[in-house]
Amino acid sequence: MAALSIIIVNYKSAQLIMECLKTIYRHTDSPFFEIIVVDNNSGSKDKQIIEERFPDTIWIQMDYNSGFARANNAGIRKATADIVLLLNPDTLAVDNSLERCLELFRQSPYVGCGVQLLNEDGSPQISGNFFMKGGLNHLLPLPYWGGFLRWIAFRMKTKIPNVSQAKTVEEVDWINGAFLMVKKEAIEKAGMMDEDFFLYAEEIEWCSRLRKEGKLCVFGDLHFIHLQGETINKDQNTTEKGYQGLFDRKGLQVMLSNHVRVRKQYGTGWFLFMLLNYTWSIPLYGIASFIHRLFTLRNPFAEWPNVAALTKNVFSLWKLAPTIIRNKPHFYKVF
Repeated sequence: MAALSIIIVNYKSAQLIMECLKTIYRHTDSPFFEIIVVDNNSGSKDKQIIEERFPDTIWIQMDYNSGFARANNAGIRKATADIVLLLNPDTLAVDNSLERCLELFRQSPYVGCGVQLLNEDGSPQISGNFFMKGGLNHLLPLPYWGGFLRWIAFRMKTKIPNVSQAKTVEEVDWINGAFLMVKKEAIEKAGMMDEDFFLYAEEIEWCSRLRKEGKLCVFGDLHFIHLQGETINKDQNTTEKGYQGLFDRKGLQVMLSNHVRVRKQYGTGWFLFMLLNYTWSIPLYGIASFIHRLFTLRNPFAEWPNVAALTKNVFSLWKLAPTIIRNKPHFYKVF
């Protein structure tokens, strides 16, 4: 039996997975893991491409694009190891971090762990995070209103909701889903990933339940490169690397998943509070951008297409609000 089950969700990302697996095998002295690829109905030759180079890969075929949570759950059910690693296709192993992470994690009391993710240029990515009551940090990307709330938070010396760079072992509340290693015994107690989610925020909600079974950490001296969003950006024809966008379909999916996660973790009141803040931010954005650009001698209407796009996305959230409030099983997929 393998010591580690590595689960990679595929959606038209064969080349990324090939590069990922090459680096894993290159930096591993002796294979101690099994590779499980869960294909989200890519409708391509990805299976043939990957299995020709890595014939030991276990392939699970979904008959629809099931997203991150459902696909990973299918991989977890198939996994034979006592420890599973959810790994993004757009990641690259560095040195022997994978084996060292497994050794440290197995001997530790933690139920879940991550490593310090790096950008392609070697700069650090946020890999570990802390919960903010009600998910208030999800308001920070809002134009003008988010900046004002950030200013208030700094004045009040509010705790920063993430670890900008983990240098040693950092205990956190939730871990970036690009590299998330979990003990199966904790999964048996906390439950699988919530299959209401399509993409985004599912690892946050999952970690909130795992956190009740034990502590989570990031091993700061172990590294993996994360290219951040390459697959979904290609699919959605966007260049936005993070998860702060608000104006396109990817932005709608991020906003929707964040609102669903707040409802599940903190309840209806906090969900409505966040939704009302998003709604209030629309006229504020329109007025503030007009005045700001007017006084800086620029086109005062330049931001209004984004105002319209944000309005459309928030209206979509309101249409789904009754379903979210009821908190009954529902697949929140918008693309």
